[in-house]
Amino acid sequence: MPQSLSHVILHIIFSTKDRRPFLDVAVRARMHGYLATLCRELDSICYQVGGVADHVHIVTTLPRTLSQSGLLEDIKKKSSKWIKTLGEKGYDQFSWQRGYGAFSVSPSNLAGVVEYAANQEAHHQTQSFQNEYLKFLKKHDVEYDERYVWD
Repeated sequence: MPQSLSHVILHIIFSTKDRRPFLDVAVRARMHGYLATLCRELDSICYQVGGVADHVHIVTTLPRTLSQSGLLEDIKKKSSKWIKTLGEKGYDQFSWQRGYGAFSVSPSNLAGVVEYAANQEAHHQTQSFQNEYLKFLKKHDVEYDERYVWD
């Protein structure tokens, strides 16, 4: 085969360090837009970025030239550096948590996952991030050590 082709869709979830509510209403839309821009710059198709004050959901494709960890490293590093340049509200202290969750998305489920990521504000009026994340891990049959899930 003379060319490499790929279409792997990911639902990525990660939080701010210590789940601090850095992403207030004043900066949230800008951060979501910047995360989408970073995905596109890395040759991903970004379907949706959503989230609340302490975490984000990104629905995007995995570029064929990057590993999953490479994609996340670039996105987290560059967005963390960007928000620190804003010079507002202590953003100079901003950082993302070390870990992340990345879950495969079937093209047949894409619309539902995009809608889920887009409606995070309403969703988190009734469910905490911790409960949401544990449900994702269980739904996707991911084994985890409770001691390390939240660091």
